[in-house]
Amino acid sequence: MLHIKLQANEFTTFVKLIFDEVGITLADSKHTMVESRLHKRVVHYQLESFAQYLRIVQITPKEKIAMINLITTNETYFFREQAHYDFIEGILKEYPRDKTFRIWSAASSVGAEAYSLAMICESLLNSKNWEIYGSDINTEVVKKARMGLYPQAWADKIPETYKKAYCLKGSGKYEGQFIVDRSFSKKMHFFENNLLEYNANIGSFDVIFLRNVLLYFNEQTKKTVIENCIKNLRVGGFFIISLTENFNTIKIDNLQHIQTSIYQKTKA
Repeated sequence: MLHIKLQANEFTTFVKLIFDEVGITLADSKHTMVESRLHKRVVHYQLESFAQYLRIVQITPKEKIAMINLITTNETYFFREQAHYDFIEGILKEYPRDKTFRIWSAASSVGAEAYSLAMICESLLNSKNWEIYGSDINTEVVKKARMGLYPQAWADKIPETYKKAYCLKGSGKYEGQFIVDRSFSKKMHFFENNLLEYNANIGSFDVIFLRNVLLYFNEQTKKTVIENCIKNLRVGGFFIISLTENFNTIKIDNLQHIQTSIYQKTKA
């Protein structure tokens, strides 16, 4: 089968559909990326155009989820942007041992961020006194996060102390992989979530991470997503974005900027 090209009008329709569903804004420069990621589904259905695939997406909820999963797969790795983990360590060293420290990794992808935080929490708190939620719009990466199984090469980013304490090297059919300490699963909860919606049922958190996501949203969607997230942040808690992101043009009344990429909630 010849490689089928994504036409400009088809790309525009996919862009609108993706924005309407998950709020992600795709620039024209993403045309090739969208074509590449969705081409496998066009081939799967033995179609002659992306327009035909679009019709399947529009009438088949399961295929719409598959399409969104393909578009929203992003790079991640353990202990990305170390400054944030140093910040969390500083908080935990002063945190009361009779309280449960709660973190929400609001765009957790395959779970590397959430498990990085879990290693820090386990090392500095009593083993029962922390809880981490991880969420993502992509149903496939949520499944992977629940497994906690990763390529061995990903362990290179994990500090040696944590690697020895919390990572088990795979053997047999898991050769070339490692699994994160299974005891963590009792205190970690991964779920599918659309950031355009408020999560009333997950409680309040001491820290919310929302990193490497805002760059995909326009200004109004950024505001909506941030406001939805910080409804789940306790007063005095911290909201952390990527070191390469900002929302300087957006006014959020109850967030105070305390250092690069880190904000504190000042009022309800």
